[in-house]
Amino acid sequence: MRVEYRFAHMRVSTTLPRAHTNAIAIVVAALGYFVDIFDLLLFAIVRVDSLKSLGVAADQVKSVGLWLDNYLQVTGLVIGGIVWGIIGDRRGRLAVLFGSILVYSVANILNAFIADAPTTGFGAILHALGLGSALNQYGTLRFIAGFGLAGELGAGITLVSELVSKERRGLATTLVATVGILGAVAAFFVTRVVEWRTAFLIGGIMGLMLLILRIGVVESGMFASVQRRHQPARGAFWLLLFPPKRALRYLCVIACALPIWFSVGILVKYCDSIGASLGMSKDALPQPGAAIMWCYIGLAVGDMSSGLLSQWLRSRRKALWIFQLLTLVAIAFYFLVGSVSLTAFYTCVACLGFATGYWAVFVTMSAEQFGTNLRATATTSAPNFVRWSAAGSAFLWTQGEIFLGNGPSAPWQAAVLVALIILPIAFLSVFFLPETFGRDLDYTEE
Repeated sequence: MRVEYRFAHMRVSTTLPRAHTNAIAIVVAALGYFVDIFDLLLFAIVRVDSLKSLGVAADQVKSVGLWLDNYLQVTGLVIGGIVWGIIGDRRGRLAVLFGSILVYSVANILNAFIADAPTTGFGAILHALGLGSALNQYGTLRFIAGFGLAGELGAGITLVSELVSKERRGLATTLVATVGILGAVAAFFVTRVVEWRTAFLIGGIMGLMLLILRIGVVESGMFASVQRRHQPARGAFWLLLFPPKRALRYLCVIACALPIWFSVGILVKYCDSIGASLGMSKDALPQPGAAIMWCYIGLAVGDMSSGLLSQWLRSRRKALWIFQLLTLVAIAFYFLVGSVSLTAFYTCVACLGFATGYWAVFVTMSAEQFGTNLRATATTSAPNFVRWSAAGSAFLWTQGEIFLGNGPSAPWQAAVLVALIILPIAFLSVFFLPETFGRDLDYTEE
């Protein structure tokens, strides 16, 4: 494979073996997703400490955290998912890999320096823009970081899916997802040794360093071919919603993964609130940071297992159904057994992470469901709509608490009600998805 690097008016050419270029793409995509997850989950891990240090009252930490994470950050994710997806199909997968990581890295670096601004000088401008308070700066930067983070996974999976042979595609995407998931584990341990501002700074710097590694990544040959033919409607997001048959396929891709982000976004991130409602003692409540760490260890093992299972069964759909059933069992154990002790709770969280670890199969199937002219748009936007579902889950959860009278047991009972809505939708959605194992991806959507 011939690779060209362009620097200003110079062009340097070299010839690299195809296997070597594919390996570079897989490694860079995996590391990119690692940094992506590190930054994506960092706020959830430092939520309590950071908000308290900014003067948020203890009884307001939950509501402010939901607003910053489950509303602002995930809204940035879904808007970014659409924008970066369109760019990926119009300008190329590499444009997204470079642009997205630059945006969220800068946002996280700035996040390390938020503070209430003075009312004079430059501070007066910030106040005029509504950014005078540290909390408003926090929210704005979480939205911008979410926007940037939205492009990383989809572009990486799309590129890897198009570079690797159809026989090994599932293995490659599974490796990317498994390595990437460990970014949350790394974020937990980083926050154990540095304070939250430094952790944001580390996340941003890691992203900028990764840009250097991406110089050696080549563009997808399938995309280059479509680009040369001037294929019309590349990245036309509306085509995912028309005709109805394609829209159903796209919506079912999103729906099948809803339990993953419900589990992470509610059951794990807000385990302290749910644990208290289950009757766990105040001095032995689960901590969100530790719960996220154990959940993502389970997710990493689950992603590897679900990916290998789909290869062994030669079926993405069967692997999805098996892990969705495991998710149902894991959620039941979370509520029935988790409150016995702190050890039992974290064990249930790790099992929940394993059961919801079909993200690797989900993102692979997202890439395999659509043609080259819409693949980046679909593969980048679908995971972020799933992440955006955390806003819907949070809304249903909080409304459920109100419906149940905001009693001491309302948080866990409301969470059960949300689970009873989401799980059947996810299970039924797989019925409407065609099997994609071994599909040739060198085609375009009409």
